Amino acid sequence: MKEFQEGSLAVAEIVRMCKPGVVSAYPITPQTHIVEELAQMVANGDLKAQCINVESEHSAASAVFGASAAGVRSYTATSSQGLFYMAEVLFNIAGVRLPIVMTCANRAISAPINIWNDQQDAVSLRDCGWVQVYAEDVQEAVDLHMIAYRLAEDKNIMLPVMVNMDGFVLTHGIETVDMPSQEQVDKYLPSYTPLYKLDIKNPMTIGPLVDPDYYMETRYAIQETHKSVLGMLPKLTEEFSKVFGRTYNGLVEGYRLDDAEKAFVAMGSVCGTTKEAIDSMRKKGKKVGLLKISCYRPFPHQAIYEALKNVKKVAVLDRALSLGSYAPLASEIKSVFFGKKKGPQTISSFIVGLGGRDITVHSIEEAYKLIGKKETCEFIDLKPELLKENYA
Repeated sequence: MKEFQEGSLAVAEIVRMCKPGVVSAYPITPQTHIVEELAQMVANGDLKAQCINVESEHSAASAVFGASAAGVRSYTATSSQGLFYMAEVLFNIAGVRLPIVMTCANRAISAPINIWNDQQDAVSLRDCGWVQVYAEDVQEAVDLHMIAYRLAEDKNIMLPVMVNMDGFVLTHGIETVDMPSQEQVDKYLPSYTPLYKLDIKNPMTIGPLVDPDYYMETRYAIQETHKSVLGMLPKLTEEFSKVFGRTYNGLVEGYRLDDAEKAFVAMGSVCGTTKEAIDSMRKKGKKVGLLKISCYRPFPHQAIYEALKNVKKVAVLDRALSLGSYAPLASEIKSVFFGKKKGPQTISSFIVGLGGRDITVHSIEEAYKLIGKKETCEFIDLKPELLKENYA
């Protein structure tokens, strides 16, 4: 059923239909509406779950860790500094292979304090072992939560999944969303039967001390499972299409790439603006396209290579920084083509939209003019007068 819905409330509704037994989160802008709505659902009896109120994000992550370890489907959500506060526990959750789903409402990192959107938070935790997927719009954010639970709970995967949606742009944006029925969700997402759990009748240890004779193999096992995710995600999205009629690749999606001589690469809501800019430039005879990265971890090297190997010039749009080095997404795109005989002649790197700065069609067109002319990070829409006056 189509609804005109705020992004956060749509996510809360789909999480309800996924039937988690435990929800625990600490409110932080711009994530708060999601967990507020879920708490209200529990209070009203619309969601049969335990909503655990905690004093911090670290405790929220610990609560869903314990719930999942006890064999209960679990959910949490956070943003920005809250994600960082969770970091210690997030590594543990992945390390003991617990299939938790978390929504990250992407938000800039302090200091200075900024509550608006970029992707620095999730990108900074790209190595914690969680699968990371990014939504372009509210519909995709809704759908990715169902796919995330299927992926996380698959007996061959058993890894946590972080669904990223741009703060305010998607969490507070209102769009027409095709919300599924409970019957459809149940058909796609069966009840959770844990592969292992803490049980007094069958005692086991989760997350014990491991010495050098064993630790390296645990890391290897997670690394190999991430490779399996690259094969599993397209299969799950294909199944999803059969039930819901909406099609996703799961890893990457091309837009007007077939004859493109130049292409943008991006993640998240900026892809919508980029498509609009591409349509405008196409009318002017410019052969340009977009490769949307839907799955950032594991990084889909081969899918990216196949999509971009015939494009002459590439521009990567990052909404995050690796301070003191190259931009994160651009660095990984460059690594895809290192040593390859086929591939772009140049890969340009652009930083856009940090701290919620608007990314307009004009912003994308300005980046287009610089493709192939700038090899290092180029900041788009930077205000030199502010840099001179306030930070020099």
